[in-house]
Amino acid sequence: MHSNKTIHNIIRKKTKYLPAILIKIETKTITIVLTKKVNVLFFTKNPCLIVKNILLSKKLNLKKRSITIHTLPYLIKFAHQNFNMYRSHNCGELRASHINTEVTLAGWVQKSRDKGFIVWVDLRDRYGITQLVFDEERTSKTMMEQAQNLGREFVIQVKGNVIERASKNPNIPTGDIEILVSELNILNKALLPPFTIEDKTDGGEDIRMKYRYLDIRRNPVKNSLIFRAKVAQEVRNYLSNDGFTEIETPYLIKSTPEGARDFVVPSRMNEGEFYALPQSPQTFKQLLMVGGMDKYFQIVKCFRDEDLRADRQPEFTQIDCEMAFVEQEDILNVFEGLTRHLLKEVNGVEIEKFPRMLYDDAMRLYGNDKPDIRFGMEFGELNEVAQHKDFGVFNNAELVVGIAVPGGNTYTRKEIDALIDWVKRPQVGALGMVYSRCNDDGTFKSSVDKFYDQGDLAKWAEVTDAKAGDLICVLSGDKNKARAQLSALRMELATRLGLRDPKVFAPLWVIDFPLLELDEETGHYHAMHHPFTSPKPGQIELLDTNPGDVKANAYDLVLNGNEIGGGSIRIHDKGTQAIMFKHLGFTEEEAKAQFGFLMDAFEYGAPPHGGLAFGLDRLVAILGGQETIRDFIAFPKNNSGRDVMIDAPAPIDDAQLTELSLKLNLKS
Repeated sequence: MHSNKTIHNIIRKKTKYLPAILIKIETKTITIVLTKKVNVLFFTKNPCLIVKNILLSKKLNLKKRSITIHTLPYLIKFAHQNFNMYRSHNCGELRASHINTEVTLAGWVQKSRDKGFIVWVDLRDRYGITQLVFDEERTSKTMMEQAQNLGREFVIQVKGNVIERASKNPNIPTGDIEILVSELNILNKALLPPFTIEDKTDGGEDIRMKYRYLDIRRNPVKNSLIFRAKVAQEVRNYLSNDGFTEIETPYLIKSTPEGARDFVVPSRMNEGEFYALPQSPQTFKQLLMVGGMDKYFQIVKCFRDEDLRADRQPEFTQIDCEMAFVEQEDILNVFEGLTRHLLKEVNGVEIEKFPRMLYDDAMRLYGNDKPDIRFGMEFGELNEVAQHKDFGVFNNAELVVGIAVPGGNTYTRKEIDALIDWVKRPQVGALGMVYSRCNDDGTFKSSVDKFYDQGDLAKWAEVTDAKAGDLICVLSGDKNKARAQLSALRMELATRLGLRDPKVFAPLWVIDFPLLELDEETGHYHAMHHPFTSPKPGQIELLDTNPGDVKANAYDLVLNGNEIGGGSIRIHDKGTQAIMFKHLGFTEEEAKAQFGFLMDAFEYGAPPHGGLAFGLDRLVAILGGQETIRDFIAFPKNNSGRDVMIDAPAPIDDAQLTELSLKLNLKS
């Protein structure tokens, strides 16, 4: 046991960073009173705990006595100011009201301007930019040399006085002040970046993805990530306040035939067996409903091994939700409320109406199941008024369909020819396009005047709701293909006409989807959503006779022409689920092998339930007014599914392959 004098000396030595302490040593207790402010290194929310941890270290034999640390009130108050040893303020914080204040800042050198006798440096962090000034009259020669040698993206810390800026910059919040630097500390030097770290950069997408950590420093990317975090937080707040419980589900699951290809993970401990990464937590959230967790959500990563495009990544984030003891109307109301809340809190937009449209009507009027209703140009089906003439192209078509382009009569012949070339591209696939000009005098001029008179063309205008000054564009052919092609043309024209304002939001529920969809190549039906979607009441018998006519208790939430959420009322009894699997081509044995765990659960009192999942990446991109989801993902993959920054995917060595009992059979 140490003597009191030894203990006193140990405490003095171990607490030498404390400028003044009182120590009282008794038989069973040691009392320390901090009488002055502690060193900045220990400005934390609990400075006492730090001191106690030092005193109770293994090298000290003080544990037989309890240690009580008392602090004066001003210390506790000061400690709670969350002081940071590297900076007293951030680079977007200082204003004219801070003039004559001594401050400490830290950040990256955005750029510097050296006039010889004076150096200005723009210091940047995630909050903004503050100008620093070094001049030979008030700055030491050594520090002037340091300032003159600062490179772009050097990480520095400065101390100095806030002064009024002589040449103010109204474009930044800190533009009224600058910092006269009294102390400069270079925390880290930097190589010259491969592209400029500016809002408008000279770096192409490939190089910016390779150096994504540099790209994140740019305001557009940084602000997108902050925006995403805000949306996610609002989702959590809203659903939690509505009684939902956030529950995590597994990432290593069983591979099941649910649509896209799975990413598979070999199991070392179970030779020859594999996990799959989840395409969605679908079966787990249904099992949570069986388990009585009647309002579930999570913001979860999902994985699909499919071809990529601007709004798709191999790994994506989903707002996954499920509710028990609900019908379709209950779910639509809840998530209509969530969407309304997000638009108001994030975008400041009040949305009152969420129109509802039948799937069949969406296909008939817009050619797809996620129509953009910010603008018109609804389809007009022209079979009755365009067929049975002498124009064989229309007579032989399953569908003749057109749209009226507002103001399109001003298009030159060259511009119309360019439109025809556009629809004939392989990505669209039309064989051509017929058009009719709607003249201001009420007459019409078409590309098929040889076959149609003014009365015929007037009927075209009536069906497509064309007005004087418009242009009617007509496509024909297979019904599904013609609709898809005209839908693509409609969206392209709307973009050219400026009708797709990203600041305008037009939500829409599309309901009553088909339960099954015919694969024209194989002739087999597959689930339009997934195998767990329930059919409309009384329609299950149609599966044996007219499977394509069966409607599902399914719904999609569409925003500005993008599906942002989709869901359904689920099957919750084993018998109906078995019938569904049968019509999807599963044998009884296959259904049991793949989904026996779920069907078994249905026999233990599964409640009626349903849910919905939002694609968070796509939702955030739309709310943020951007075309691609990559802008809102910290480390996205490219169009080949590669992470060019870390060079993934990558080969693994032979030892790992052997350990996993794998042998490669690469295609040449």
